Amino acid sequence: MRWRADAQFQWRRMLGLARRGWASLRTRGLRATLARLHRQWQPPLRQPLPLYLLAPEACAPLALATSDTPRASLVIPVHGGFAHTLRCLRALVAHPPATPFEVIVVDDASPDDTLAQLRRITGLRVHARRENGGFIAACNDGARLARGEFLVLLNNDTVPQPGWLEALLGTFDAHPDAGLVGARLVYPDGRLQEAGGVVFADGSAWNYGRGEDPQDCRFTYLREADYASGAALALPTALLRQLGGLDARYAPAYYEDTDLAFAVRAAGRRVLYQPAATVVHVEGATAGTDPNAGIKAAQTRNRGVFAAKWARALAQQPAPGTLPTPALLHARQPQVLVIDANTPRPDHDSGSLRMFELLRLLREEGAHVVFWPANRQADAGYTRALQQLGVECWHAPWAPPLPAWLRVHGARFRSVLASRHYVAAECLPLLRRHAPQARLLFDTVDLHFLREQRQAELSGDVGARRAAARTRRQELALAAAADITLVVSAHEQALLQAALPGAQVEVLSNLHRAGPPGPGFMARRDLLFVGGFRHPPNVDAVCWFVQAVWPQLHAADPTLRFHCIGAEAPPAVQALASVAGVQVHGHVPDLQPWLDGCRVAVAPLRVGAGVKGKVNLAMAQGLPVVATPLAAEGMQLQDGHDVLLAADAVEFAQAVLRLHTDAALWQRLADNGRTHVARHFSPEVARPRVRRLLLD
Repeated sequence: MRWRADAQFQWRRMLGLARRGWASLRTRGLRATLARLHRQWQPPLRQPLPLYLLAPEACAPLALATSDTPRASLVIPVHGGFAHTLRCLRALVAHPPATPFEVIVVDDASPDDTLAQLRRITGLRVHARRENGGFIAACNDGARLARGEFLVLLNNDTVPQPGWLEALLGTFDAHPDAGLVGARLVYPDGRLQEAGGVVFADGSAWNYGRGEDPQDCRFTYLREADYASGAALALPTALLRQLGGLDARYAPAYYEDTDLAFAVRAAGRRVLYQPAATVVHVEGATAGTDPNAGIKAAQTRNRGVFAAKWARALAQQPAPGTLPTPALLHARQPQVLVIDANTPRPDHDSGSLRMFELLRLLREEGAHVVFWPANRQADAGYTRALQQLGVECWHAPWAPPLPAWLRVHGARFRSVLASRHYVAAECLPLLRRHAPQARLLFDTVDLHFLREQRQAELSGDVGARRAAARTRRQELALAAAADITLVVSAHEQALLQAALPGAQVEVLSNLHRAGPPGPGFMARRDLLFVGGFRHPPNVDAVCWFVQAVWPQLHAADPTLRFHCIGAEAPPAVQALASVAGVQVHGHVPDLQPWLDGCRVAVAPLRVGAGVKGKVNLAMAQGLPVVATPLAAEGMQLQDGHDVLLAADAVEFAQAVLRLHTDAALWQRLADNGRTHVARHFSPEVARPRVRRLLLD
């Protein structure tokens, strides 16, 4: 029964939290554990979307910071209503786009003094039409005058929000196949006006999200749209000219933007909705809102024109009256649900980097990806980064608890991936009930029980041994219950298959995109360790390295420096900064200067499991690595060819000194390391397996 599955979820969740809290107390201490609990239970706040608005005022001297060599040409058609136009232009003055831009205001024979007022404003290109031709004629005139690479159509009754233009144009940079990008339109009171448009089979249209909260999870990710409102959209100027401009058969206005979107798709380009580009729009300020009066009456006539022109394409659209939902919007794509403990922070830990790259790979393969963090919390820029990939991210306060959410959304998924044993243990029974059609994958990330066993053996803690045994039982049970279990190395695959001969266990390892090789040997110096310190093996590794290895290195070369980078360093790691030559940096937002500036990366791990992201990360950037055999486990690395391996403190110090002084060895390992990552850990290598496991 439904209540039983929901109750089991709540019980498993509370039990899992209690066990992880106790384990955290044992390994991290009281202060770190309380900090984690505070993050876990901190209630999310629903706050209104912050909007920049301007009060109407009389025309004062105004100057726009436009460019004679613009990248973007903003075309604003006007027909009277100068107060609205002034407010739009004042917004561009108050928050000028960083992108070079020009503003072309097309006065469509205004019946008042609008044209004279416009000519008082510095930085505008004003084009005056002799006769009123309507919105389409005015936009086409402006497009012919445009000098920018991109043309931006902007209604005069809008207030562009800071960063709007960069978000629109940045979409073309990130998605070269984009042909048209529309903004998120909101009413002045903060309600959503449009998050991209939906077109039905009869040619009728729907402003998706109209009247809803613009920060609702359904409306905050980049996605394809049937059309975007001409109130604020961008497209390459050359493309619009290739298409012949806005179709004059819709004159004076209405359906021309919908027609343009269909023409862009017919030309082989994508139409995208960009939620990061927010524009306030006073709907109907120019044309009114009555569909039976004035220019608005053309809307009904033009729907028939549009339906006749695009009859073949419309046959693929949803039936009229169908309620648009995320399931409907992405019905033509395989939909994949990914559940993890938290939103991935790819610059903090290797597990997050692997997850982020997996989500990106799924998107590249054409899947629609939905991400659910088990803590139901957004993580600022990290959530936005996923949304900009096109991932539908759910979080509180808009996401209900998982049982209620799955009752609504579970039926739409082809496959579901639950990452980490304590997350999968909570939700697998729920998924079997609410998504019975989906293939269920248990992603171990690494075998937690193996890491816990090794930690217990190193510490001699009997309680830790019992906890490791309990984790082993849970991970084996999950592997038996899931359709497919993912591990990161052949070594862990063999361990699981030996324990569960009937389980389907597949390797999906870390994913790294190789960067440029960076500076050569002589331009580098010093040692680098990278690893998040919420992971206890990293704490042990750094402390052991500084206590047992570093004194030998510092004695051999007192000018040498050891750079320790990682978030949430505990007091034991912070105290290492008092050791001569040791620099503890904490989290750094950009690792590249360190990857380019240091000569040797070290991975002195004594406990752990899985494939070590710190090793792959360095090698992918051409930075050679000295590692313990455990740090290189499951990676097919050869000592002296891809990496230098050292089992104890003396060997480790000797290997570091050798690599730091031998330019030929350094170059060989740098080249071979990059080749090794490309051969075993690149997205291209993983792509066929990801397609087979989650999409086929």
